[in-house]
Amino acid sequence: MKIVKLREGDTYTPETDWKRVSLAGSKQVSIEYFEKPPGHSSPMHCHPSEQVSIVLKGHMQVRTADGESAVLDHGDSAWFAPNEEHCIENVGEHGAIGIDIFTPARPFDFWKKKR
Repeated sequence: MKIVKLREGDTYTPETDWKRVSLAGSKQVSIEYFEKPPGHSSPMHCHPSEQVSIVLKGHMQVRTADGESAVLDHGDSAWFAPNEEHCIENVGEHGAIGIDIFTPARPFDFWKKKR
């Protein structure tokens, strides 16, 4: 067993006020906690891992490059296929919080490598 406390997990801020924390990781799966300020959107991107995003707080809009779109609220989730271009935006007036699950695992420094 391995315990990761949110306040002690490997953390980085890819952009101002966009926080990500690695909660778990192996070759098979990685789980990341994230916070997004109001109006923040990740850039349209893709990766070879499947992704499930779960909204814990706030309202987030998920979009794909082919035009699909939905607004997710507390407890809602979205699944993205491997290499499916997508982005996630906080469309609420307050900060939003979510969890991303990747399988196989996505490297935690994914955004750092994109720069």
